Amino acid sequence: MKSVLIANRGEIAIRIARAARDHGIKSIAIYADGDRNALHVKACDEAYALGGVTATETYLNIEKIISVAKKSGAEAIHPGYGFLSENAKFAQAVIDAGLLWVGPPPAAIAALGDKVSARKIAALVGAPLVAGTADPVASSKEVLAFAKEFGLPVAIKAAHGGGGRGLKVAFTMEEIPELFDSAVREAVSAFGRGECFVERYLDRPRHVETQVLADTHGNVIVVSTRDCSLQRRHQKLVEEAPAPFLSQAQVDELYRSSKEIIRAAGYVGAGTCEFLVGVDGTISFLEVNTRLQVEHPVSEEVSGFDLVREQFRIADGEKITSIDPQLRGHSIEFRINGEDPGRNFLPTPGVITEWEEPSGPGVRVDAGFTKGDVIGGNFDSLLAKLIVTGGTRKQALERARRALAEFKIEGIATALPFHRAVINDKAFINEPFAVYTGWIESEFNNQIPPYGASSEANTTPVVEELVVEVNGHRFEVDILSPIPKRKRALSARTALQTGDSLTSPMQGTVIKIEVTEGQTVEEGDLIVVLEAMKMEQPLKAHKSGKISNLNVSVGDTLASGTLLCKII
Repeated sequence: MKSVLIANRGEIAIRIARAARDHGIKSIAIYADGDRNALHVKACDEAYALGGVTATETYLNIEKIISVAKKSGAEAIHPGYGFLSENAKFAQAVIDAGLLWVGPPPAAIAALGDKVSARKIAALVGAPLVAGTADPVASSKEVLAFAKEFGLPVAIKAAHGGGGRGLKVAFTMEEIPELFDSAVREAVSAFGRGECFVERYLDRPRHVETQVLADTHGNVIVVSTRDCSLQRRHQKLVEEAPAPFLSQAQVDELYRSSKEIIRAAGYVGAGTCEFLVGVDGTISFLEVNTRLQVEHPVSEEVSGFDLVREQFRIADGEKITSIDPQLRGHSIEFRINGEDPGRNFLPTPGVITEWEEPSGPGVRVDAGFTKGDVIGGNFDSLLAKLIVTGGTRKQALERARRALAEFKIEGIATALPFHRAVINDKAFINEPFAVYTGWIESEFNNQIPPYGASSEANTTPVVEELVVEVNGHRFEVDILSPIPKRKRALSARTALQTGDSLTSPMQGTVIKIEVTEGQTVEEGDLIVVLEAMKMEQPLKAHKSGKISNLNVSVGDTLASGTLLCKII
């Protein structure tokens, strides 16, 4: 392998490009129209336009990506995570095009990427499992029947995909129909397929996983365990390695089950086996992510492995070690998302006006954006990852407090205030470990104020970049600008529901309207559903009354503060 096209964007594309440079491989970027000047484009040796704005038009378009790979002369394709990384059809298309696929075999992706099939494999090897449907369910009626048989809460989960999208947990029978519909919509939007299955949801579970590597020579190892229990809307915010406060017997079972699942599936490459651990210590297999995880850096920091370079080596047919690595120290990753923790983690598109990264002992920042970048609503909200490592968990937390204090981002809301709060919360830092996957929504004492950014001017450098494309191939030219331009930062508004008006709390797209003009609603009834940064946000009635001035339609793109309707 001498060149690799990176079928992704943001920080993971930069991460892969850096590993490629270390490995002596030429890196090739692809980009949507809005990413023309993105950092991942500049980080690669070459870049090619996909032509389009949305994920469907660009990073999810198999034909376009294969075409660009052939035009660029790429020998291999690395999918990163998200987008097409767990798409067996894409993997097969890459192979059929005569290119090297840096990932597991399509058959293994199909077997494990389908969570229903993965559960069957896990059962065959004796991995621990909670009750769940043997096959995808066809309607919310089947979910209701399952809940009546096995009890609440139940998890409705996209069969194809991960990252918390297409995952809804129902605690009452009444909410099952709407949550089923929402899970299907999110699954279709994020993964192109809407099949969902159902399983019993453990009460207050921890989310624990293993990073695995497998080569074509039969070697399968576990690089480390990780804990990813700090989540909002079932998407991870903080991850650490190794998973703390587990017994040796639990660790042994996690290692054993993971290796047997991987072997049974004929898996090759880097992957992650995910489990839930109940408050009583019960372990239950969750799923296998057939790709590199967002949180892979913490496993790298405690093992000494470069997991992306290991992926390159495995794709080239090389052997990996047959021995699980001895771990050293402790590492914690904080996802710096463009979300407002003071407004229930609402996505906040906008312009980054300030960006100052931390540094010092034990600090690593994997970032995909910087000052001046426009953060739109078409893609994921992840801006950067702060990875902090120490000799012990205590030292890692101490260094994290310093690093989080140094990290400064302005112009849009970010998850930084949450991280600064949680690393001083006794539930997270002390033993017994009291956080679980729903802890943020259920128990976290959120005193974080909503983000408010004032408009401020800033000047651009005198030297400006001119970007040109020749036959889709991107080039940069520096030109001198005698007059510095001034930009005005977008202001973030907090939309509070007061009086009769229901307004949009964020920039987003209307994907569902549940009411009609003149309809009578009760406080808490669903009014509309918005989507931003690939996450759904249901908006409910803040008072009882009659709907009037219904001002939106499905497909409308709204600014924060837009009037949706009045309730009188």
